[in-house]
Amino acid sequence: MKYDFTTRPDRHGKDSIAVDAPKGLFAETKEGFSQIPMWVADMNFLCLPTIQEAIIERTKHPAFGYYAPTDEYYQSIIRWQERRNGVKGLEKKHIGYENGVLGGVVTALNVFCSKGDKVLLHTPTYVGFTGALGNNGYDMVLSPLVQDEQGTWRMDFEDMEKKLSEQHIHAAVFCNPHNPCGRVWERWEIEKAMELFKKYDVFVVSDEIWSDLTLNGHQHIPTQSVSEDARMRTAAMYAPSKTFNLAGLVGSYHIVYNDWIRDRMNKESSLSHYNSMNVLSMHALIGAYREEGYQWVDELKEVLSENINYACDFIRDHFDGVTLSKPEGTYMLFLDCTGWCEKHGMSIDDLLKKGNEYGILWQDGRGFHGPCHIRMNLALPTAWIKEAFERLDKYVFNA
Repeated sequence: MKYDFTTRPDRHGKDSIAVDAPKGLFAETKEGFSQIPMWVADMNFLCLPTIQEAIIERTKHPAFGYYAPTDEYYQSIIRWQERRNGVKGLEKKHIGYENGVLGGVVTALNVFCSKGDKVLLHTPTYVGFTGALGNNGYDMVLSPLVQDEQGTWRMDFEDMEKKLSEQHIHAAVFCNPHNPCGRVWERWEIEKAMELFKKYDVFVVSDEIWSDLTLNGHQHIPTQSVSEDARMRTAAMYAPSKTFNLAGLVGSYHIVYNDWIRDRMNKESSLSHYNSMNVLSMHALIGAYREEGYQWVDELKEVLSENINYACDFIRDHFDGVTLSKPEGTYMLFLDCTGWCEKHGMSIDDLLKKGNEYGILWQDGRGFHGPCHIRMNLALPTAWIKEAFERLDKYVFNA
């Protein structure tokens, strides 16, 4: 590989909650065990060099006044979307800035809905949606994903239709790829969902922040690409932040083809006088979407696929009572520990604490509507992943 995905970066004291977690969030780690960050969804790899180079080059000029996004910024997005996702016909006017994907979701819902309206989502549900919708006065209606005979998470279209029709729902948040389950939806699945949304006149916010991080040959299908109707009723949210680990720089974007939706979203997002781009985040995106970024992401996906394959095989072979559906995208595992906890007479809190004591910083899955679940981040050097699972085997699940 051209790029380094084996070095363990020392992030302590460098503004990282992944390694310098808020006090009290995790149980105390026993003496002699280092902490392995496997919770919040950011990556523990070295940054793509062209991102740093772009930022450093801009900071050499000693003025940071008011500015407007450059054509290079828009062309970088257009080129990226065409080459990575096969998007045709994307123009500068279709692209709008968002301080973050969640802010963009709320902006779109504020256009589509009235406060108190019902919004359809799938469960398990990204914890950020729960907070964003609840804080902004929307009533989440959850349609559970179901696992087929192979353990693959699927949408329950019958349940979706029942809820859309009976509860008069006219907005949905669609996670594509899905977080936390890791599904990379197939075209027919998206088509069927969008046919339902068309039938019941439902506007869609599609969170596609994980679209670059598909695994083991799976391919992202943009929600807006499955039909002309989907293109016109959907506001899609993207960002380089998940792909390149740039969350601390802040900067996402939406793609909206419908003039009526786009004009109102732009107006809605302007009302806070806060939704404006940082000049360094603009140059970070340009640096990320350079030619080097395409190769870096391809190599990253190889590493993440290796990590996912290793972890899923290890869990199947060593952790009796722990089940999961192998992710097709993202770098997160969503472990169902129900069987293990019942067998060992332990609660999910006990299990989380036991992992913390041996340096495994993992995430409580209950915030994602997983009643006895743990969410694990595998965006670490593979050797570090193996060390973590050896500890889990020796000290936690089979102690």
